[in-house]
Amino acid sequence: MFRRIRISTCVFLLLMVFFVMQLVSSSFSFNGFRIDYQNFTQVNVGSQQRDALTMSWVALLQTRNTLNRAATRAARNVAQEQVSVLMTSARTYLAQADAHFKQYLAVPRITDKGVELTGNVQVSYEKLQAALAELIVFLDSGQLQPFLDQPTQSFQDNFEADFSAYVEYINGHLQVAADSSRESYSDSKWSFGIVVTLSLLITLLGLMWLKKALLQPLETMREHFELIAGGNLAERIADFGRNEIGVMFSALQKMQASLAGMVHSVRQGTDAMLHGVQEIAAGNDDLSSRTEEQASALEETAASMEQLTSIVKQNADNAHQAAKLARQTSVTAQKGGEITGDVVTTMQHIALSSQKISDITSVIDGIAFQTNILALNAAVEAARAGEQGRGFAVVAGEVRSLAQRSAQAAKEIKGLIDESVSRVRQGSDLVESAGSTMSDIVRSVAQVTDIMGEIASASDEQSRGIEQVAQAVTEMDGVTQQNAALVEQASSAVRSLAEQAGMLANTVSVFNLASARDEYLINDSNDKSAIAVRDSPDWKTA
Repeated sequence: MFRRIRISTCVFLLLMVFFVMQLVSSSFSFNGFRIDYQNFTQVNVGSQQRDALTMSWVALLQTRNTLNRAATRAARNVAQEQVSVLMTSARTYLAQADAHFKQYLAVPRITDKGVELTGNVQVSYEKLQAALAELIVFLDSGQLQPFLDQPTQSFQDNFEADFSAYVEYINGHLQVAADSSRESYSDSKWSFGIVVTLSLLITLLGLMWLKKALLQPLETMREHFELIAGGNLAERIADFGRNEIGVMFSALQKMQASLAGMVHSVRQGTDAMLHGVQEIAAGNDDLSSRTEEQASALEETAASMEQLTSIVKQNADNAHQAAKLARQTSVTAQKGGEITGDVVTTMQHIALSSQKISDITSVIDGIAFQTNILALNAAVEAARAGEQGRGFAVVAGEVRSLAQRSAQAAKEIKGLIDESVSRVRQGSDLVESAGSTMSDIVRSVAQVTDIMGEIASASDEQSRGIEQVAQAVTEMDGVTQQNAALVEQASSAVRSLAEQAGMLANTVSVFNLASARDEYLINDSNDKSAIAVRDSPDWKTA
């Protein structure tokens, strides 16, 4: 029966039963508390009324006793001070009686009878209080005879009767409240006992159901889990109905069958894996030998590239050195061209100076010619003068001789200067030709410098390219070495994988698959029904 009812439904019903019992128990408890509260309220109100009325009655008695004592002393003609003290006390007691009676009236009445009795008490109290107040007036005025003639005792007897009736009523009412509380306590004990008994009974039934519907199936499931953990996949798992536990056992059946299928597949795959691992190991050995050959070839290539790199670097250095020398030569040629230009300029200045000297020599020659003419004229004039002009003729002859020699010297200087000017012109032409040649040399040296710079740049690019190739070859060598190491690691891993595959085969051989796969086929329909129960709306709601 327990296997047909869903656990969620049983738990819900059990909780509802406990809820109803708790509701009933709470109702009984609340009713008991309500009755106790009402009784407590009545007792409290009755006690307040009784205490206030009693204290008022006591104060009235003390007032009358004090007045009687004062009247006795006044009749004996005792000192007036003692009488005044007693009168003051009487007034105080009467005021206390009024205060307590007001407290009594302020407390609300519980029943209609209490209201009626309170009215009687109030009437008799007012009469007694008025009589006592009148007695105080008689004593204050010294009227002893009216004091003695007043019927105060009858007022006191009436109030005492009404007081006793009200106290008796209050005591009876308090007794009723006490009896009601005892009855409520007795009912609470019986209801508590019944609720506890029913709770114990339902708890025992719930424990029995819990053991039957949950604990025993869970213990059985634990045993199956231990068997599966021990490698026994052939133990048959019984059907536990269509409730939640049944769904769990159906899932356990499916898990057992799935594990059996997986173990069977693992066994088949282990053999195939061993064969594949052996082939991989052989391929890795072949790859390892080829990788080692490739690594040695790359090492030789790397060494050759390093040698070629050093040669190219040396050529690049030489090209840089030649370019540097060409630049220095170009600078020197430029300086030579500048100096040659300066020489040409200087030669031109010299030619101009020589031309000026030639002009000056021509002027000197003209002056000598004119001086010679003047000397001839002077000689002619001296000859005409005769004896008197002989000395002047001598002087004129000397001047003429000097003029002729000066003219001869000027002619010689002019010839030399013309020859010098001609040679200066030839030198200037040669210097100009040399300057043009130096300019051609400078241009050629500049072209050589540019070509050497291009050669140096090309050598640098070639050197960098070869360095990159060498670096790439070095990296390829490193990668090849790493590949060789990886191949060795792969070979080691394959050998380890082969060992692990053997261990896996030994591990899988522990499982007992005698009938687990057949049972999976038998219980396939049960699995589908269990899954249907699990996927149903009721299952999800529960």
